[in-house]
Amino acid sequence: MKMPNTKYDGSYIKGNLGGTKVSNSSSKKYYGNMIDAPGFARGGDVMPKRNKKNFRSTKSGAGMTQAGVNAYKKANPGSKLKTAVTGKVKKGSAAANRRKSYCARSAGQMRDFPKAANDPDSRLRQARKRWKC
Repeated sequence: MKMPNTKYDGSYIKGNLGGTKVSNSSSKKYYGNMIDAPGFARGGDVMPKRNKKNFRSTKSGAGMTQAGVNAYKKANPGSKLKTAVTGKVKKGSAAANRRKSYCARSAGQMRDFPKAANDPDSRLRQARKRWKC
């Protein structure tokens, strides 16, 4: 079937049907009013509450606790979120690869946020310390 050579103008969906508004102009330009349709919501996952039960304090490593991970998984079925790799690991194991990946990603954060990188009490530095980066 040959598609018409015109851009979708959103005429199929009329009115506000309760979807999520998107301010990204390129997405709006491409998808038109379709972005506002139900089931086309964009954005992040549902996060658990920021409290002592779900998140560690900065001084104790700044990561998510096991209770927080469980709350996240309950709110986002199918999620594969795990807590930090903090113990000893065998070289080449899945845990070692997770640690290596996190350390590489957080090294980029250190580069992008020099203020946090220079502060030994920042959440970034404390999390990297907990992960043993």
